Amino acid sequence: MISSYQDLVQASRKEPEPQRFLFVFCKAELPDDASAAERAAFERGEGGALTPVICVDKTPYEVPYFDVLAEESRATGQDWDMVFVAAMSGRGGHAPSSDEAQQPLTMMVESIRMGHLGNYLPLNKAGHAISLD
Repeated sequence: MISSYQDLVQASRKEPEPQRFLFVFCKAELPDDASAAERAAFERGEGGALTPVICVDKTPYEVPYFDVLAEESRATGQDWDMVFVAAMSGRGGHAPSSDEAQQPLTMMVESIRMGHLGNYLPLNKAGHAISLD
């Protein structure tokens, strides 16, 4: 079971083909027309809408530790609350290129915007898997 970014990196190294990770960093936001109950829930860390603010693709070797990824994200100046991760398998011993990752990454961003999150691993700012129940 994958419960952290490090678990994901370790699992990727066991795959028969090299992997490329797709990352979509999101900010939790509350709509302007939120009710008092929705605002209270949001203050407790519940509810709200996820807005993608950064997306990037990397091989596990480019970001072997979550703190490397988090530091790169901080350099953008964009604040975020969680990151969703997906993996792409390579072919013939080669990881997918960044060019090959662009369409799946774009589809991932749109999927998250529509609230379809089940295919992605959500991680908090410490790199630990979180439940979105």
